[in-house]
Amino acid sequence: MYDVVIIGSGPAGASAGLHAAKAGLKTAILEEHKTIGEPVHCGECLSEIGAQRLGLELPQKVISERVKGVKVIFPSGGTNVLGENGYVLEKHLFEQFIADEAQKNGCEIKLENRVSGIVRNANGDANAKTWKVKTNAGEYEAKIVIDASGPASVASRFLELNPKIKTVTGLQYLIEGIPREGYLDFYIWPRLAPHGYLWMIPKSGGRANVGLVTNEMSKAKGFLDEFVKQKGWQAKRIAKTFGGPIPESGPMARTYDDGLLLVGDAAGFTSPLFEGGTSLSLMSGRMAAETAGEAIGKGDISKRALSGYEMKWKKEFPAYSKLIRGKEALYRLSDSELDYVSSILPQTFSRGGMGNREKLKIGLKLIARPSLLTKGALTALFAFKYSQAEFYGW
Repeated sequence: MYDVVIIGSGPAGASAGLHAAKAGLKTAILEEHKTIGEPVHCGECLSEIGAQRLGLELPQKVISERVKGVKVIFPSGGTNVLGENGYVLEKHLFEQFIADEAQKNGCEIKLENRVSGIVRNANGDANAKTWKVKTNAGEYEAKIVIDASGPASVASRFLELNPKIKTVTGLQYLIEGIPREGYLDFYIWPRLAPHGYLWMIPKSGGRANVGLVTNEMSKAKGFLDEFVKQKGWQAKRIAKTFGGPIPESGPMARTYDDGLLLVGDAAGFTSPLFEGGTSLSLMSGRMAAETAGEAIGKGDISKRALSGYEMKWKKEFPAYSKLIRGKEALYRLSDSELDYVSSILPQTFSRGGMGNREKLKIGLKLIARPSLLTKGALTALFAFKYSQAEFYGW
């Protein structure tokens, strides 16, 4: 019998395991793969703010490259730079680092345990029930289950807690010999990333993750190959191809239930515009562990007792519904309209954003193009603002 069983050892699950163990809970993480952190699915970025917020002192081995911020490149080549320091990780080593810290604090990690079912034990009220989690390697009993199993959420598959999560496709190449200027390069090029964006994320030794997100899954590879060609990188060596589904619809309607909490991608926690999820995953894992500790300490693991988890993340994370509206507004803009938006924004932003005078100037320039206001350009700018690191953008 465990106090907490966590399904999945990604950033959300490992963070939940670390903080649950620190709280003195008997904790186990079930991981379906034989190695934590593999395969890697994401762009591997984490802001300095995100690490500091969680009190993470990253060992040098998990840091592939340090970056100065985010550069957004628009269709005609115009750029706007957001200056905020961060890291490109060796993501598998980063996840192993968090999991190792969890183990040092007493969390058990069970590798090669693929969950095949999850059921509630016993009759009576919610506090008399426990979970039985079935895997290919055995069964585990727990008072509380934390679902950190990614977009194909265990809670959705076996418990039908939420409808199937809406996702977009992320695909990238690890390419050698890519030039860089010390930024995460994000390209808003609708012609090659419909309903998404492209990127060049620098790594050590001249390597870079070059990829895209789009809702047109069947065309993703063709779009990416054309992007590589247009950048003049087609002759460079591709060391690896990887990617996966990314939640795009915002948080699930239900992120908790009797004895159950959803974290990370399983809860739909990604930053809507650029789909950054690591910072959100780490924090949601901590919040879930704290909530579990409080509930078990009071002897009440009911849905009502766990509702504080939702209160915590809603208070801390950005307003997703507004961000999604901003993202949709951005995708309604034509190439020329996107270029105009780029031209009226400061070329360089620093943390803290723009002053009132700059905002007024931008507002007046938007008024000069009424069609942009009709299409929701102001809402799109709101989404850009809340994609910054301080708002869990990366």
